[in-house]
Amino acid sequence: MTPDTPRQEPPQRENMLINLALNVVVPTLILIKLSGEEHLGTTWAIVIALMFPIGYGLNDFRRRGKINFFSGLGVFSIFLTGGISLLGLDPKYLAIKEAAIPAIFGLATLLSLKTRYPLVRTLIFNGAIIEIEKVEKALVENNSVADFDKRLVTASWIIAGSFLLSSILNYLLATFIVTSQPGGVEYNAQLGKMTALSFPVIALPATVVMIFALVYLFRGITKLTGMPFETIMKVQGEEKASVETVTDQALETNVDKER
Repeated sequence: MTPDTPRQEPPQRENMLINLALNVVVPTLILIKLSGEEHLGTTWAIVIALMFPIGYGLNDFRRRGKINFFSGLGVFSIFLTGGISLLGLDPKYLAIKEAAIPAIFGLATLLSLKTRYPLVRTLIFNGAIIEIEKVEKALVENNSVADFDKRLVTASWIIAGSFLLSSILNYLLATFIVTSQPGGVEYNAQLGKMTALSFPVIALPATVVMIFALVYLFRGITKLTGMPFETIMKVQGEEKASVETVTDQALETNVDKER
């Protein structure tokens, strides 16, 4: 616990429809519908399709004013996809890359527990959605700091488990769908299909695990502090932050992972 954790201003809420449109829908349509020589061709279809999620990630950096770990690694993942595709490498490297990115997320989540800034605080227990000062004061008053730190560690393992699930599903999805060599219309269509399926097949199950971690942590906060859920959530405008706000953040994180 760090009682002097600085308060954070609530960030502007992200529009999930725009997120999904630019990261999933538009790239999928370009790869499947415009890869023929009568349209963009296989190479330019890949380049233009990947420009949308890359542009979204760069705009995310501009909007936040700082590098977001997940968005940054997501953009890097997109560059790797483009490199593998444009260099004509064996599709197995795409499957390895798809599995490696969420695995890195999970490993980083666990390793960050050894630092002063564990990622679980960025993902869940952060000043954008929680009245951290009130919660930490209540934890100290109830002699529950150590118990809460243990719950944070457990929540981190649950989150790491969601990334492991994503890693396995990513590898299986890429292996079974992308079987053609890069450079052809069929490869682009398979890449587009994989992109389209990544959300329902990967992001949604991982989000369920993430929400489980959220519920586990917030129940712990209310139990250890004696404060009701509505009291620990930060006021945003004239309304209290809600479970919807928290689950939206979990969903945004998983969409970032699937870029």
